[in-house]
Amino acid sequence: MFSEYKRHPGQLGIALVIGIFIFVFLVLPVVKVIFVAFHDTLNGGFTLVNFKDFFNTDLFRESFLNSLYVAGMGVLIASFFALPLAYFTTRFEFRGNLIIQSLGIVPLIMPPFVGAVAMQLLFGRNGSVNLLLDRWFGFTIPFMEGLNGVIFVESIHYFPFILINLSTSLNNIDRTMEEAAQNLGCSGFRLFRKIVFPLAMPGYVAGASLVFLKVFDDLGTPLLLNVNNLLAPQAYLRISSIGIEDPMGYVISVILVVFSLFSMWISTFALRGKEYATVQKGGGGLAKRKMRPWEKVFAYGIIFLILLLVLAPHIGLTLLSLGTIWSYSVLPDAYTLAHYVKIFAETPEYLNNTLLYSSIAASIDVIIGTAIAYLVLRTKLAGRQWLDYIAMAALAVPGLVLGIGYLRTFSGYNVPWNNQVLASWWVMLVVALSMRRLPYALRACTAGLQQVSVSLEEAAENLGAGKLKTIFKIVVPLMAGGMIAGFVTSFATAAVELSATLMLVSAESDAPLSYGIYVFMQSAAGRGPGAALGIVAVCIVGLATYLSHRIVERGRKLQELKRS
Repeated sequence: MFSEYKRHPGQLGIALVIGIFIFVFLVLPVVKVIFVAFHDTLNGGFTLVNFKDFFNTDLFRESFLNSLYVAGMGVLIASFFALPLAYFTTRFEFRGNLIIQSLGIVPLIMPPFVGAVAMQLLFGRNGSVNLLLDRWFGFTIPFMEGLNGVIFVESIHYFPFILINLSTSLNNIDRTMEEAAQNLGCSGFRLFRKIVFPLAMPGYVAGASLVFLKVFDDLGTPLLLNVNNLLAPQAYLRISSIGIEDPMGYVISVILVVFSLFSMWISTFALRGKEYATVQKGGGGLAKRKMRPWEKVFAYGIIFLILLLVLAPHIGLTLLSLGTIWSYSVLPDAYTLAHYVKIFAETPEYLNNTLLYSSIAASIDVIIGTAIAYLVLRTKLAGRQWLDYIAMAALAVPGLVLGIGYLRTFSGYNVPWNNQVLASWWVMLVVALSMRRLPYALRACTAGLQQVSVSLEEAAENLGAGKLKTIFKIVVPLMAGGMIAGFVTSFATAAVELSATLMLVSAESDAPLSYGIYVFMQSAAGRGPGAALGIVAVCIVGLATYLSHRIVERGRKLQELKRS
C-alpha cells in the first residue's frame, strides 16, 4: 500500500485535497448538526433530552406525523398518475407514445415551489376549477386545503420518478414470461397484478423511494402554501426566528437525514431475498398489442386527464406571469408583459447571480467528479472507493440540513477583506450548491470514464506520453460527453435550489432566482413578477435538460457506431 503511495504521490495528493474539501463542506456541517442535536447545552455531554422535548411538544409531534402522512400519500397519488402512463405506453400500440412519455416528465423541469401558487389559483377554494364546479354543479372540492395542497402539488411534480423507473423496468421484462402466463389462462388485470407488476417491482420501488425522500424533505412548497405544521418548515422557522442556538432545529434536521437514509435503504430492503431477473435473448419488453376501439377511448381519456393535471402548474404559471389581475375569476382579467419587463429591469441580479452561482457550482462538481471517477476506476489507491461513497452520501442530506450546518459551522468566522460573516458570503452558497449536486456530476463523469478503454491510455503512455498528458489529451476529450452531461445536470438543479438558499442568503443583492421567486410570491402584488421569474427558471432548467439529453444521446449513438 505504501509503495503505491510512493510511486504515485500526485494521486495521493489529489485524493487528500478532495477528501479534505468534502469533509469540510459536507461531512463536518452534517456532523455539527448531529452533535448539537445530541448535546446538553447546560451540563455538556451526550443527551437525548432534546429528542424527548421534541416528541413531548404537540406541534412537533403533529409535524412529524404530518410529514410521514404527506410523504406516504404523495407516493400513493404519484403512483396513480405514473402507473397508467407507464403501462399504456409500454404495453399497447397506439399513436403518441413518445409524446406522452415526454410530457410525463415535464413536471420535473419545474420545481414544486414555483408552481405552488399557480396551483392555488387553479385548484384553490376560489380557484378556476372550484369556481366552475360551484357554478355548474353547486359544490367544490378541497384540492388545496392544508395538507391536501402539499400532497397534490408534490405528487404532480415528483410522479415522473416513478414513471421513468417503472417504464424502464416494464421495457426490460422478458416477454416470454407474459406469454407463458397467457398460455396458462392469465390475462387482463390479473396478468398485470400477478406477473407484470411484480417483475417491474424494482423500478417501482426505486421511483417510490425517491418520491418519499423528496416530499418528506421539501421546504419551499409548504412555505408558499402557508402550511407550517411539517418538519422542514418547522426547522426553518425555528432557526430563522429563534436563532442557530435553538436545539429543535437541529433535532428536526437529524430526523430529516434519518428518514432520507431510511427511504434509500427501504428500496434495497424491500427487494431483498427476491428474484426479479429474467433470462432473455433479445426482444425484451412487454409484448405490445393493439387496442380495441373502446379500450382506446378509455386509455386516451385516462391519459388526457392525467396529463392535464400534471401540466396544470405550467399552464397556471404561464397565465399568472401574463395576467394583470387574477382573483375570484376563472382566468386573469387581462394580459400583459409588464411582469417580465419588471424582473429584467428592476431585479436583473436574480438571473445574473443564478447563472454565476450555478456555473461555478457545476464546474466544481465536474472537476471533483472527474477526479473521483479517475481515482476509483484507474488507480489502486487504498480507500479510494470511500471518496465515491462519501460524495454520493450528499443525496441523503437535505438542502435545509446542509444550510443549517453551514450556519452552525461557519458563522463564527469572517471574510478577511470585508468582515462579512463567512456563512452568509455568497461563495459559501456556491459551495453548498456544489455539494448538493455533486452526486449527479459524479455519476455522469463515472459513466463517461467507463466508456473510455484503458488500452487507449496504455497506448499513449507506451508512445512516451506522461500520465498528465495522457489524461488531458486522451481521457478528458473521450469522456467529455459525460462531463458536459454532468455539468448541465448540476447546473440545472442548482439553479432552482431553494432550501439551502433560504438559509444562507443574507442580502438580496446576493440572491439567486429561487430566492427571488420566494420573496415575490409572499404578496399578491408580487405574484405576477414571481411567476415571470418562475417561467425564466423553467426555461433555464428545460433548456439545460434538453441539452443534457442531446449530449447523452449523441454519446450513446457514437458508442453504438464504434461497436458496429
